[in-house]
Amino acid sequence: MDTARIEEVVGDFVHLKKRGTSLIGNCPFHGEKTPSFHVSVTKGIYKCFGCGKGGDSVRFIMDHEKYSYPEALKFLANKYNIEVEEAELSPEAAEAQSAKESLYIVSQYAAAFFVKQLWETDEGRGIGLSYFKERGFREDILKKFEVGYSPDVWDAMTQSATNAGHKLEFLEATGLSIKNDNGKIYDRFRGRVMFPIHNFTGRIIGFGGRTLKTDKNVPKYVNSPESEIYHKSNVLYGLFHAKKAIRDLDNCYLAEGYADVLSVHQAGIENVVASSGTSLTVEQIKLIGRFTQNITILFDGDAAGIKASLRGLDMILEEGLNVKIVSFPDGHDPDSYMHHVGAGAFKTYLEQNRKDFILYKANVLLKDAGNDPIKRAGIIRDIVESIAKIPDPIKASVFIRECSSLLEIEEHILLSELNKMRSAKLKKSFDNNQRATPSSSPKPYASGAPEPLGPPDDLWDDSAGPTGYEQPVEENEHQEKEIVRLLLAYGHEFVNWDKIDDMYIGPFIMQNLSDVEFDDPLCKRIIDYYKSEIDNGRLPTSNHFVKHEDRDIADLAITLSTSEYALSENWLNKHLIYVKDESMNLKATILGGIFHLKKRKVEKILMNLLKEIKEEKNEDNQMILMQRYGVIKGVEREISKFLGSVIVK
Repeated sequence: MDTARIEEVVGDFVHLKKRGTSLIGNCPFHGEKTPSFHVSVTKGIYKCFGCGKGGDSVRFIMDHEKYSYPEALKFLANKYNIEVEEAELSPEAAEAQSAKESLYIVSQYAAAFFVKQLWETDEGRGIGLSYFKERGFREDILKKFEVGYSPDVWDAMTQSATNAGHKLEFLEATGLSIKNDNGKIYDRFRGRVMFPIHNFTGRIIGFGGRTLKTDKNVPKYVNSPESEIYHKSNVLYGLFHAKKAIRDLDNCYLAEGYADVLSVHQAGIENVVASSGTSLTVEQIKLIGRFTQNITILFDGDAAGIKASLRGLDMILEEGLNVKIVSFPDGHDPDSYMHHVGAGAFKTYLEQNRKDFILYKANVLLKDAGNDPIKRAGIIRDIVESIAKIPDPIKASVFIRECSSLLEIEEHILLSELNKMRSAKLKKSFDNNQRATPSSSPKPYASGAPEPLGPPDDLWDDSAGPTGYEQPVEENEHQEKEIVRLLLAYGHEFVNWDKIDDMYIGPFIMQNLSDVEFDDPLCKRIIDYYKSEIDNGRLPTSNHFVKHEDRDIADLAITLSTSEYALSENWLNKHLIYVKDESMNLKATILGGIFHLKKRKVEKILMNLLKEIKEEKNEDNQMILMQRYGVIKGVEREISKFLGSVIVK
């Protein structure tokens, strides 16, 4: 746990940038364009202020990879080369542990089988390896991507796997084996070179197989079907090998096929992934967006294919990413062009031929339109539609200006068309929300406005006199959570304040709230536990609650230990304004928290007394209640005097 640093673990999955004392990025658990996912390096925790997810390194792996607690520990141990001693399980016992884990196990077995066939059998070397070498691939690249070969035999892999103890049901579930209508079992991939597909963490989840036959009736590529571990719309081929380079270089090359990725890697460029022949999905774009906001599309030199692909790329703009295009000469794709010109020239070509997507699209479509005014008008509208999908208004205005020159049309006309499209989109979105959400009156303080410290303005009902009781006092949840926050943040600190004996802040708070009953069930559980730990001579820290086995306690501790806001250094660096934080005067901070809670508790007592006074018919009893009200009111005045607030007399 000490070794698994939160910024390193999360950084493998999320592109993080420094902001203040935290690191921020787009949350991997829900779709967002504005970062609300925060990582606190000092506290070793993460928190998303959009969806609420939070935890430590282990919890992140559990949530992201859907692992159990032991599985997450094993994952982290493997990442940091820490040996975990456990009894070695047979394939049968391992499969019995988890059906999902079994799919990973048989996929890994199949990958190893295919690799062995490629390098150690006559058929594999003579057909598969010869094919790769004829195409110019180096052995180190083939081994890096665990490329293999499936023999041209009906059930070679299936027989090998079942003989090793793997169950047929899992081989079928991954699509490695197929059962026909007659009940015969055979391999899905036969006589093909194999490209294993890794997930985000490097585990094999599927395969792509390319035939080496020239028979047109045989499909060129066969891919694994959807399974519990493989969802093609959420996977990018090569991402496991490319993610570090993508993050370091702040750019992702997006190719189409498996061989393209291998060729670009062979040219020394590792920040490349492929959509594996499928149409690009929003999930795949968001996957890239975790590491970089910059995508460079590598297009084949096929004019018809380029035009078809252009129509589907607007969704990259909608996700707020920057898109550039590199197209290759006719007849070439990244794979063939790299082997045609060599690694050095290929790298230079990529660097010198990147063009912005919008301008590239305009150039391609304008060539097709020629001098036809109707076609040109349609193309102009098409270009503006693409610009309208860019969420950043500054970026959009830059493209409008450049396209104005390129399209030979006045800028204000393009802007007018852009605004019409955006207005129509907003209206449609508003109409959809209106239909989906029933109208309701706004709730008090729902906008996040500061909550009043004293009783609500409508506490008194003028028509009923000063003893009227119409509105309940707000709940104490905020004040109770503030006490828990102070305990987590400062409970373990030792202080020496005037008129207060030397002691830790945690026990000091507990002593001063010994007569206060907490109403919020979760806060009460934390406070009761804190008291019991102190009674047993232990002083719990925030880390104890952040890693608590009770998920509700851990979630609240994480929420109270983090903030999405950080004080800008510019107050001091640029404006020479020194802003004190709460730790500069801990005594005032702690006493303020204690007395704000006591004040709210006293207000609740006063409200109950007012209700009793109103409902009491006996004058003597009413007088006793009013005397009690006066005493409690005096307590409230003293608390308010300390807090510096004004109350109704």
